[in-house]
Amino acid sequence: MTRKPSLSSLSINAGAPTPKDGSPFRHGPEFASTFHLSGDVDPEAYQYGRFGQPTWTSLETGLREMEGGDTVIFPSGMSAASAILTSLVKPGDTILLPNDGYAPVRYYAEQYLVKFGVKLKTIATQDIDDFSFENIDIALLETPSNPMLNTFDITKAAQKLHQHGGLLAIDNTTLTFLGQQPLSLGADISMSADTKAVNGHSDVVFGHVSTKDKALSDKIREWRKYSGNIPGPMETWLVHRSLATLDVRLQRMCDTALLLAQELSQHEKVVSVRYPGLESDPSYFIAKQQQTLFGFIISFELANKTVADKFLKACELVYEATSFGGVHSMAERRARWGTDNIPEGVIRFSVGCERAEDLIRDVKAALSKL
Repeated sequence: MTRKPSLSSLSINAGAPTPKDGSPFRHGPEFASTFHLSGDVDPEAYQYGRFGQPTWTSLETGLREMEGGDTVIFPSGMSAASAILTSLVKPGDTILLPNDGYAPVRYYAEQYLVKFGVKLKTIATQDIDDFSFENIDIALLETPSNPMLNTFDITKAAQKLHQHGGLLAIDNTTLTFLGQQPLSLGADISMSADTKAVNGHSDVVFGHVSTKDKALSDKIREWRKYSGNIPGPMETWLVHRSLATLDVRLQRMCDTALLLAQELSQHEKVVSVRYPGLESDPSYFIAKQQQTLFGFIISFELANKTVADKFLKACELVYEATSFGGVHSMAERRARWGTDNIPEGVIRFSVGCERAEDLIRDVKAALSKL
């Protein structure tokens, strides 16, 4: 029996057309707001640009191959998250969000969903393994969490939720489908802000939602259709293009991240380091159990705000920016936003594709100036 190729290899051609002499490896973006449509409406035909179009189909096909579930794409990670929390809940339902995860998702729930009768509960990621999930209709959780990289057991959480009739959605942005497979671990939904590593070039804002449950994907797809939260064909094509290099980018970034985390954990100027790949890290056991990669994000604490800002200015290869997952290393003093309950000196560092020795040398040189 022929062994099936790994997801890493399959990602190179995911969603590509069947090879045909004289045809390109991948079609370009299809710019169309409407399509020829005569007579009775064929539900399988392209009709109008807000309903569906060929460039969407290509990427959604590729992401379905990677995620293991029907996929719906969106123009941002936030629109993907809001699609889950809006299309799958009703007044009186209770949603559970992490209080140490991506803050805009909590803001959306607090400012909009609660007004329409949805109940909101929050929980620290480190407390999820011991949580009962009773009376929770849907939980949208992160593992590893952003920015402090705490983890929880996805399979265990899914089993508990299902016992109470609830749904588990996992924000898989920090690892992507090559670093973790939420649907295979029992989650009902896997979502990602593809703005980050999936696209990886800091030039597109994008997101997607995947699920094995057709009833759920139908609701999410319908919400996209009628809310108008649709991606443009050029952005869609750019994200699809980036799938081909995701594996090599991730491997380089994660390998370097482990080396850098080890250096930081031994440095006298660093107060503490969080990285799931360190055996001393609280997230290590669960990360090793359910992740195929430890990730490219490191969160480490320096003495205070002033020291952290000085470090960022001293780095030569690192961009100071509020994102992660790009080919270039990025870092920021995360507390500057006021949305995370963390010390003022915490740096969220996204390792890029620079050579490991160059990046480590740059970081150590910056630390030496503190």
